[in-house]
Amino acid sequence: MEHLVDVERVSKRYPLDHSFVRALDDVSLRIRRGEFLAIAGPSGSGKSTLLNLIGCIDSPSSGHIRIDGIDTSALRPAAAAALRRDRLGFVFQTFNLIPVFTAEENVEYPLLLRRMTESERRRRVAEALASVGLTERARHRPDLLSGGERQRVAVARAIVHRPALVLADEPTANLDSHTARQLIDLMGELNARLGVTFIFSTHDQRLLDRMDRIVRLCDGKVIEDTGDQEAQHAQVSIAGL
Repeated sequence: MEHLVDVERVSKRYPLDHSFVRALDDVSLRIRRGEFLAIAGPSGSGKSTLLNLIGCIDSPSSGHIRIDGIDTSALRPAAAAALRRDRLGFVFQTFNLIPVFTAEENVEYPLLLRRMTESERRRRVAEALASVGLTERARHRPDLLSGGERQRVAVARAIVHRPALVLADEPTANLDSHTARQLIDLMGELNARLGVTFIFSTHDQRLLDRMDRIVRLCDGKVIEDTGDQEAQHAQVSIAGL
């Protein structure tokens, strides 16, 4: 299947007093396997909401999201959790590492949720840490690692189970420019070498400059999609109104 992610006319509303706030408004897009893509926009544009919906962390108010042909909008909670566990990887702005675990234990954690032998887990953890250049830091806890190293541990954890898709929410926001560039280079290399699809939520220009495709949101709507000629035509039409 060419398209890994299919977002079809998705809206998301949140209740507010006796009314509601519309975080996303009739958003549609298709994401191909192996893309290196950013969802961009100012705070409140809906980019994190869209990332959470694609990641099965939340459910749309209307519309459909399909991952590998599976309509995630119709999944029960247990099935959605299984899809996250088996097919998705996550990288968070605040790292979300377990502070009492070493780097290798943090990376191993997603594998403990699977039926996998200890030897296989150890092999995959070693490969994942080597791929992010942290073999020598495997036994260190997060408090003994720099911010960049912690985020690389988070990337290793996201790819250790070989997901089809990694979702990264503002992954460079807490990093200095040099460390951010190193992390961006790393994720770009993993995308090219492993074929993992990356979707970022970001307004960091350092990251946007490296994207193959950028989907821009404003007030919950797609206003630009550099990889979708139809969306670009719609943007021009709206601008001419």
